Formats: sequence, structure tokens, C-alpha cells
Amino acid sequence: MKKSKVRTFQSRLKEEMKDPEFKAHYKEERQALMLAMKIAKLREKKSLSQLQLAKLMGTSQQAISRLESGEYDGFTLKTLEKIAAVTGTRVEIKFVTA
Repeated sequence: MKKSKVRTFQSRLKEEMKDPEFKAHYKEERQALMLAMKIAKLREKKSLSQLQLAKLMGTSQQAISRLESGEYDGFTLKTLEKIAAVTGTRVEIKFVTA
């Protein structure tokens, strides 16, 4: 009886990353998710609920939820600067080698 090799997520991802189109989409999605997670962590660090952050920014809780979802792709520098202003932080943008 032949044993089947167990495929892990990492092995599947490594295989899929060989496809340039998949790789480009993966990187784009990963970047959006990382930004969403940074916003959520910042909000939590400042002990703010989504509703509290929304009120400080003059927007709705639903808008903050979208920003933190990882699926939102409409980020603007203005929005990020607004988040920074109401949380007492600043936006820092870096260009790194791909």
C-alpha cells in the first residue's frame, strides 16, 4: 500500500508561488491584510473600540470594520493620516526592495 504524501499549507503555497500571477496577487492581498492588522493593533493599543475610533475620525464603526477587514483596498494617505492624528501617531511609508 502506497502512502500518500501529506500536503501542508506551506508546501502548497511554495508550489503556487511559482506562478507569477498567483505570486503577485498573493503579495497584494498579504500587504492589505498586514495594513489592516496594523490598524487594528494600533486601535487596541490605544484602548479604543471601533466605534470610539470612528467617532474620533468622524466616520462610522462600519467604516472602521472595513478598514480592519483585510479585504479593503481603498486606503488613501489621507485616511491613514486621519488614523494617525486621532491616535497620536504618525504615518511612515517605506520603499523596500521587492
